[in-house]
Amino acid sequence: MAIRTQESLSGFIASDPQLSFTSKGDAKFYARVGREHYVRHDDGSFTQDETSFHDLVMYRRSAERAYEQFAKADSFIAEGYIHPYSYEKDGQTVTGEEFVAKRLGHDVARTIYTVDRTRRQAAGVEPAAGIAPAASVEQATGQSVAEPIGPPPAAASTPVAALGL
Repeated sequence: MAIRTQESLSGFIASDPQLSFTSKGDAKFYARVGREHYVRHDDGSFTQDETSFHDLVMYRRSAERAYEQFAKADSFIAEGYIHPYSYEKDGQTVTGEEFVAKRLGHDVARTIYTVDRTRRQAAGVEPAAGIAPAASVEQATGQSVAEPIGPPPAAASTPVAALGL
């Protein structure tokens, strides 16, 4: 089976992110993003070229999560596609393009952050195949295991640097 790919964009959040809602009620994340460019010279050295700026948008629940997780100056990597657009303003046609992100994450090459590895649980959902319920773990190990019943405590996060990533 072929590997499916998407366009990607990496850079930094250049403006304060905004969360708004479409006419259909869907959440929309918007941020102006910057992309640094470099020129490589024959001797192997690099010179920073002019930074370019672009619009990045994301929709629905992912937009809400992005708004909670990203701030101005954060480095990111996004997967999605370029959406060209045009509209009329004062009798003139305005054209542009925006990057529509389907996935958005912090750039681990430029960001130190923590990862919460606790499982999200929905009410009434059985554990996935191969995952033993707490009672089975208690019987096998003789140790008491507490089921998570709410949001994980802050200490549940593990620094990425500590994971060797």
